[in-house]
Amino acid sequence: MSEKMKQIEAWLRRQDGRFAYIADPTNVFYLTHFKCDPHERFLGLFLFPEDEPFLICPELEVGQAQASDFGHEVIGYRDDQDPWIFVKKALDQRHTDSTKVFIEPTTLPYQKALALKSIDEKVTFGSIEDYLSDMRNIKDAHELAAMKKAGEIADYAVKLGIDAIKKGRTEAEIVAEIEHELAKQGYSQMAFDTMVLTGENTANPHGYPGTHQIHEGDFVLFDLGVVIDGYCSDITRTVCFKHATDEQHKIYETTLQANREAIKAARKGLRIGDLDGVARKVIADAGYGHYFTHRLGHGLGLGEHEQPSMSAANDKTLTTGMVFTIEPGIYVPGVGGVRIEDDVYLSENGPETLTHFPKELQIID
Repeated sequence: MSEKMKQIEAWLRRQDGRFAYIADPTNVFYLTHFKCDPHERFLGLFLFPEDEPFLICPELEVGQAQASDFGHEVIGYRDDQDPWIFVKKALDQRHTDSTKVFIEPTTLPYQKALALKSIDEKVTFGSIEDYLSDMRNIKDAHELAAMKKAGEIADYAVKLGIDAIKKGRTEAEIVAEIEHELAKQGYSQMAFDTMVLTGENTANPHGYPGTHQIHEGDFVLFDLGVVIDGYCSDITRTVCFKHATDEQHKIYETTLQANREAIKAARKGLRIGDLDGVARKVIADAGYGHYFTHRLGHGLGLGEHEQPSMSAANDKTLTTGMVFTIEPGIYVPGVGGVRIEDDVYLSENGPETLTHFPKELQIID
């Protein structure tokens, strides 16, 4: 049994829980290393404080489940069978006096909660989401190695994008070139939709690449990430094509200072909201506070956006083992925007960046 599953079992004992029902495919992967997208089909990992866990999945996925790190009973069902019949049988073989069942309430469909309740009407529900989130926040050596590799490939992807810049090329063309070149080398899974924005479109923090063409004097913003062994990277770099105005230089240098000072300030025990404040003060002092319109960053791991939210409102503190983004930005309508984003691992010795593409302003000829 994996150490992560043992940790859940110990937690269930402390909570006097009957079992945990994990339905989110990402959490199933986190605990078992079994990757499955069940679509509309049923997937469930059942963990107990004392009894043997079991995993139920579509029959066509059983071989992969048995080859994963799970190492316990795998129950498969065909499309013409009701998976809840198998769930009930497996639960009846595992006895306990507790009625408390822990679920993921924000992702578990109500219909499935009702189906579980129909098996035993005495069941009461509690949430395991916060505990799982806290677990996923702290990366082990395997997870960190995957994220370092993902960061390395993200650095390379930014270089591919910069090398593709030419006058008249569209954002969509550059996106296609980045992803085509990565796929040729075996990196076909992006962490999210690759973003390449040019000119005034860079003033939209979550703009959509399209037919905007690159012109001289444009900012060109790249926001992208790849997935390695299930773990994501997320990097943003901004460059200028041919030349930059004094205002563009000021916007860029202010954003870069905010990025660097926030990374330097990250430490164990620091309130997350205060770290957001470090970057926000730099930008506000330069007169652009109104144009920094989003939080400092977010947690990163199996998902491209995870806890913790690196926002001013977050009163939780940083903990060693966390990986999060630091991505201040300034977005001025009619001028353009700059965002500089790094993935940061908080080690016992302080912050360590996992993305290393140069951050000084590059003027692309």
